[in-house]
Amino acid sequence: MTFHEDKPIYLQITDSIMDSIISREYPPDSRLPSVREYAAKVEVNANTVMRSYDWLQHHSIIFNKRGIGFFVLPEARRIIIEMRREKFFKEEADYFFNRLVSFGFSPNEVAGLYKDFLENKTLSIPNTKTDSI
Repeated sequence: MTFHEDKPIYLQITDSIMDSIISREYPPDSRLPSVREYAAKVEVNANTVMRSYDWLQHHSIIFNKRGIGFFVLPEARRIIIEMRREKFFKEEADYFFNRLVSFGFSPNEVAGLYKDFLENKTLSIPNTKTDSI
């Protein structure tokens, strides 16, 4: 796993685990790798992974069966999506929509791009006629 300097490592690990839960790599009630296994996998100290697991447990995404390990809660995927939607609308949506406006996208263009993205799972950049920049 490649880490970035702009965010604590334990939160990057947390994001990665949440991505795996959303993609159903870790389905409801499945066991996560042990702290040591996950630490070896991502090449960090076990305490860092434990901090990630503590964060996930605190946010009702995983739970610990003492002596057995950590497991994904049945409602984890829904909780993660709600958390990420809330974060998007609080921290990113204004910037995103302001950029769309500054680039001159119409609501219909955005809707078409989004529809194409959903159908093809890729983003195709529309042809635009612009003066030289």
